[in-house]
Parts: sequence; structure tokens; C-alpha cells
Amino acid sequence: MSHPTQIRIPATYMRGGTSKGVFFRLQDLPPAAQVPGAARDKLLLRVIGSPDPYGKQIDGMGGATSSTSKTVILSKSERPDHDVDYLFGQVSIDSAFVDWSGNCGNLSAAVGAFAIAGGLVDAGRVPRNGVATVRVWQANIGKTIVAYVPITDGDVQETGDFELDGVTFPAAEVQLEFLDPADEGEDGGAMFPTGNVVDDLEVPGVGTFKATLINAGIPTIFLNAADIGYTGTELQDAINGDARALAMFETIRAHGAVRMGLIRDVSEAAGRQHTPKVAFVAPPADYTASSGKAVRAADIDLLVRALSMGKLHHAMMGTAAVAIGTAAAIPGTLVNLAAGGGERQAVRFGHPSGTLRVGAEAKLAGGQWQVTKAIMSRSARVLMEGWVRVPGDAF
Repeated sequence: MSHPTQIRIPATYMRGGTSKGVFFRLQDLPPAAQVPGAARDKLLLRVIGSPDPYGKQIDGMGGATSSTSKTVILSKSERPDHDVDYLFGQVSIDSAFVDWSGNCGNLSAAVGAFAIAGGLVDAGRVPRNGVATVRVWQANIGKTIVAYVPITDGDVQETGDFELDGVTFPAAEVQLEFLDPADEGEDGGAMFPTGNVVDDLEVPGVGTFKATLINAGIPTIFLNAADIGYTGTELQDAINGDARALAMFETIRAHGAVRMGLIRDVSEAAGRQHTPKVAFVAPPADYTASSGKAVRAADIDLLVRALSMGKLHHAMMGTAAVAIGTAAAIPGTLVNLAAGGGERQAVRFGHPSGTLRVGAEAKLAGGQWQVTKAIMSRSARVLMEGWVRVPGDAF
């Protein structure tokens, strides 16, 4: 009996923000996987080690969490005024599914560095020393991200003293601008798909809740923590170890997705795991982060907890942070009210691993709120580079 040999594919394993993922150049993928479709999905599933009924992804590069089960494909952009096209694939852990419906804001911090090192950015646009401006086309959602990547002696600077809660070691700061994060939103919808900054979201079998449904960075459903029995100071174990709570959040997510026009029926939610996100907010309060760090109410504007791929996130998804900053800038949203109300250009919020500051530029035009950009800082670092190997018949 013959067995297929393994093939090897050039790849880089990178941390971006509080996530990790396997990065590829489109041109390095096998021809069948250079176009969207079943072959590409099967290849990425095998690379990450999914589907894994044990939930560990032992036979792949995944880390058995939504933050570490990610893939990125980059190519030189053919769009005017853009350097690179960025496609993100969120790989399910226990099912044979790659979700292409949204972006990863954390891994966005690593895109510029990978693109420069991979020769996808014209060398003339990279200074010998200083900051390289990389204009990224986020292909999943059709948005522009501008990454400001520090350069030292012609190479990407990865080390530094920028500290990011949720990441153990300091690194170089990468500033990100998400341009027009809510302009037309995902799937052509408006920033507020219902036309309201707050809605009554009816969830059969669970209840009716006040909710802010927003398309900004990533489609997100914001709830008040108190309305669903929480304080906003919860850490992962308080929710991820509670099967009833996880089922409640998934039911809320499914009905919110229908209300936002992202799916037609709640039965479709299982095939769209990455979006929308569900988050809950509360006014500031003292708590102890997962690292043991004390977070003081006086140092933050509000509390936010968010779920990703069915589990409470250990910190905060970058795209959800964009949604938080956008919603905080618009008076009357649940996020804005939890932060004290009024017009705001930035907020610092508490999450399970600590705090994060995100800014947004909002203006009222023609009776409608518009957000021109959301701004935040992350960091990124190459963890390993070379080749990944997969069985030749894996795709």
C-alpha cells in the first residue's frame, strides 16, 4: 500500500496583537489553493489541525483557541494606492469549516511586517530608518487599513518597549488606522443596520434585551452586562466553563445576526461562526485581570467582555476594539452610555487581560453619524519561519 508524501509550503508563524496565525504569500500556495474554494479550505484546515474532535489541534499549527486558529494570505495589491491585499481565514477547531466573513484586527498588526519582509511592498517605499506606511486592502470586508511599521537599518523592528495587555513580553509598537470602518459596513449594510443606535432585541426562550447592533470593524452585538446577569468584570472561566451561558450567547448571536441582516434564518448561524461578535458592557469597576494585575475603575472608561467563536476572548479582538471605539464615539449607544455618555474621541476599556485604548473620529453629517477612522496600537513579531508540511492528499 502506497502512502502520499508530505509537501512543504513556505509559511511564517506570527503573533499579531493578542492572536497568532500562519501567514502565506498567495504565490507560494499550491496552484489549487491559490483560488478560493474547497482545496484552499482543506489545505488551511490541515495546516491548522482541524477538524479535531479532541479540541486540541495537536496535529497542526493551531493552538486550540479562536485566537490561535487563524490563517492569513497576502498578495501584492493591484488596487490603486494600496500595497498589499490581505485575506483572513478563521479556522474552526472542531468542524471542517473556514470562516471568511470578517477580518482579524489583531493579525492586521502583523500584515505590514510580513508584507515588507516578503517583498510585497515596493522597496522604495520602505525607509532605511523610520516608519514605513503600508496601505492594506482588507479583502474580506473591502476596507483599507493603514499600518505604520517601524524600520531600523532597513529591517522591520520587532523588539521594543510597547506593552500590550494580553501579551507577555513588550515589543515594537505598530499603529493601525482602520479607514471608514463603518462606511456601508459588511455585506453592504449600514453602520446601524436597523437604523437605531439602540434596539430591543427579542431572543425567543432567553428574553428581550437592549442592544446596539453595529457594523464597524466587524459586525457586533453589544448588550448591557447587567441585563444578562453579569457585572462586566468576568474572566474566561466564569463563562467558558458554563455550558448554559455559552448556549445563551450563541442563541443571542444567531437572532442578532438575523436582525442585522447578516443571515436569513437562525439555522444559518452555524455556518457563520466568526461574525457577528457578541459583547457586553458595563460602567467602570475595580477587578483583577487574568495576569493578576489590578485594574482600577478610575483608570478606565468602561468594561467590555466579548465572545469569539463561541468562547469568551482572553483579551479583546482587534476588530471588536474598532467596534467599541466607533460605538463609544456616537452618543446614545450602549457602549457610549456605559462610558458615561457624550461625544468622545477615545476610550480606554477594561477586558479580561487588562486595558486597551482605542480612538475613533466621528462626525454628524446630514443627520447621520459617520466615522472616518478608528485608531489603535498593537505589536507583532515573527515566531517561526520556513515551511509547513501537510500530506500531499490533504487537499
